Amino acid sequence: MQQYLQNKKGLVQNVFDQVYDQYDLMNDFMSFGIHRLWKKSMLNMMNPSSKQKLIDVACGTGDIAKLYLKHVNELSEITCIDPNEGMISKGKEKLKGYKNLNWIIAPAENLPIEDNSFDFYTISFGLRNSKNLKKSISEAYRVLKTGGRFFCLEFSKIHNSSLNLIYKNYSKLIPTIGKLVVGEKMPYEYLIKSIENFVNQDELIDLMIKENFEKCTYRNLSGGIVSIHTGWKI
Repeated sequence: MQQYLQNKKGLVQNVFDQVYDQYDLMNDFMSFGIHRLWKKSMLNMMNPSSKQKLIDVACGTGDIAKLYLKHVNELSEITCIDPNEGMISKGKEKLKGYKNLNWIIAPAENLPIEDNSFDFYTISFGLRNSKNLKKSISEAYRVLKTGGRFFCLEFSKIHNSSLNLIYKNYSKLIPTIGKLVVGEKMPYEYLIKSIENFVNQDELIDLMIKENFEKCTYRNLSGGIVSIHTGWKI
């Protein structure tokens, strides 16, 4: 399943080339810091142990890896993957105090990873930016061990009409906020369009099932502004 916006030549790469240096700051501004609670909710659902290996795809600057390592007392091995070199550099700098991290520049659709390698696969606000949802989810299945679990934290669809109206009106302000904070408006215009065009909760479940994941479920957070999808490789 190809995504139109993401397949416009160089668009996503250019977007993140422009914002990686202020990526964390802008995330805090846009979500009023709530993105940190969403990520913690996903970690709580995972409840990993120190012997379990994580692959974090579209890792950005390493928020999930940092939370995971704190949860397991820094004893687990994590592979962080992102297609943007700037994001990887920023993540390495931010998490330089942690030793058990591997950093790889690669897209979600083509992971340079052996089959059946990880206990957990996470992707946070990155599946929406992939060029092909089917390939990305298929790759997630491939690199997980049997008994491994897939987690996707992503913007989703709000069912409450009043909340949806408030959210849509606020979304119109985000490009202006981006201009003030980062100095760039276009990346955040892309962000809003990509959220609007992304699949809904049930459509993502269907895609996961088609790629052989089992026991697929999702949990809405903040009224469906985001959702956490999860499935098992059995």
